[in-house]
Amino acid sequence: MTLRQTGEISQGKLGKLLALDSTTLTRMLDLLKKPGWVQEKEGDDRRFRIIRLTTAGRAKLQQSLPRWKVAQGRLQRALGEQTVSELGGLLAQITSMSMDA
Repeated sequence: MTLRQTGEISQGKLGKLLALDSTTLTRMLDLLKKPGWVQEKEGDDRRFRIIRLTTAGRAKLQQSLPRWKVAQGRLQRALGEQTVSELGGLLAQITSMSMDA
């Protein structure tokens, strides 16, 4: 979903947005590259990678959204709207703190 929103983005910026270290992000991207959902290209520097969602990746995302919405609904019903809201706030705080570290 982040790639759909950002379009092309460097791997470093994507990692910061998702609060993921380079190794974890690389492993996740490899899983998405194998079926052709994500494409990677070199930037100006060989170490600089640009990541984007492919047409197949956008289609897979669209296909998965109904299931994601069902899962979100189940979570909200199980925990309650207030708890889900508080959880979102806590996760935002944790992400912010991890980026400052």
